[in-house]
Amino acid sequence: MPGCDSVWGGLVVANTTDIAPGSARKFQLQCGGKTIDGFVVNFKGKFYAYINQCCHIPIPLDWIDNEFFTKDKRHLICMTHGATYEPNTGLCIDGPCPGEHLEVIPVAVKQGQVIVYCPPEWD
Repeated sequence: MPGCDSVWGGLVVANTTDIAPGSARKFQLQCGGKTIDGFVVNFKGKFYAYINQCCHIPIPLDWIDNEFFTKDKRHLICMTHGATYEPNTGLCIDGPCPGEHLEVIPVAVKQGQVIVYCPPEWD
């Protein structure tokens, strides 16, 4: 159940069972008076969260809602120019931005819920 979570102090994006391996879920997080567009991916059973913005050009990675993975589910890809990222690190490994990283959003799994948090520097 997505929404604000007063117990854990973050935003509940989804239940773990709602984001299958090789899939993602977008969310909006309020941090320091700003709205951050982000996404959570399930890569091999672990969850990672990033700001939904390509390192090459500041545009969202997905053309189609919640579609971030390559067809083989091994990498994240910007659908505009093909920048390819490692799902577990956000490192750009191919395309126009090699060596750069997607901006990480802290994520945790607690009691079957995927929860994202504002980093201290954003508050």
